[in-house]
Amino acid sequence: MKRGLSLFLAALLAALTLTACGGSAGGTSEPAAVATDSSGASGGYFDAQHFGFNGVEQAAPEAAPADNDAPSGGENRLMNAKMVYTASIDAETTDFETCSSGLEALVDQLGGYLEYASTGSYGDGRRNASYTVRVPAAQFDGFLKRVGEIGHVISQDRNADNISEAYYDAESRLTTQRTKMERLQALLARAENMEDIIALESAIAETELQIEQLTGSLRHYDALVDFATVDIRLREVLRLSTVEEAPPTFGSRLSNAFGDGLCAFGDFLQDMAVFLAYNWTWMVLWALVILAAVRVSMRRRTQRESGAPKTRMGGFFRRKKGEPKNSDDKQLKD
Repeated sequence: MKRGLSLFLAALLAALTLTACGGSAGGTSEPAAVATDSSGASGGYFDAQHFGFNGVEQAAPEAAPADNDAPSGGENRLMNAKMVYTASIDAETTDFETCSSGLEALVDQLGGYLEYASTGSYGDGRRNASYTVRVPAAQFDGFLKRVGEIGHVISQDRNADNISEAYYDAESRLTTQRTKMERLQALLARAENMEDIIALESAIAETELQIEQLTGSLRHYDALVDFATVDIRLREVLRLSTVEEAPPTFGSRLSNAFGDGLCAFGDFLQDMAVFLAYNWTWMVLWALVILAAVRVSMRRRTQRESGAPKTRMGGFFRRKKGEPKNSDDKQLKD
């Protein structure tokens, strides 16, 4: 009994001793670990500062705050898009000189240039012009707005064409061809066989042609993207159309009708004068023919009235005056 109690107390004492040792060891284990990490971070093979850390005190870098100003993926695609802007404008003006000179001055002011210009006139003397204008793409909207301030715009069509796919495809192929050219030139420098040299030179010539074509395509695309194209048709009118005005009064209608009638009569006289000036030779010829016909007719009438003697014409004789038409009439007369 005593022996069993002694064994129980001894086991209990051993358990308490082990528990105390474990608690002491656990209390010193955390600082030891910290010291080990600190020494490893400061002088170990994987230097923490080499990877951007300053020991244990520097925590993992926090996630960078989201930049609200940074463009999203869709905005990036829009910013890098290659857009070609074109427009077509029909305009009219009552002051042709001022309007045409204003358009040219506006193009120069915005840093553009006239690619094509043509001026003509209608039959009534009113003038018209056609322009093909190239303006910087950044000034495209402003140019269209200011054209409406210079002249009266009747219609306007605008278009935006995205050529990003074609542009970046040509750019990628150009990069590939340039890399190919470098490799071919390197092979040509080491080639010793004549057949290899000829084949490499042929491949280099073909690659140079591809590079020139792709470079030209990119230059053309850049010109279309950098400068918008605007076609303008301008015509001179006496009165602007599609302008809302107050309903005309009776007096104004009568005055306008009188003025329009007078203008129409003047236009008729002008057209008649132009017609006579253009066809005077034919008119003189017809006048001579008619005059000759009248003279012949008058001469025949004069001969008929003067009682000229009967002449034989076509195997028949003319009857004398008072002679019966046939023999029966003659017998009845007797």
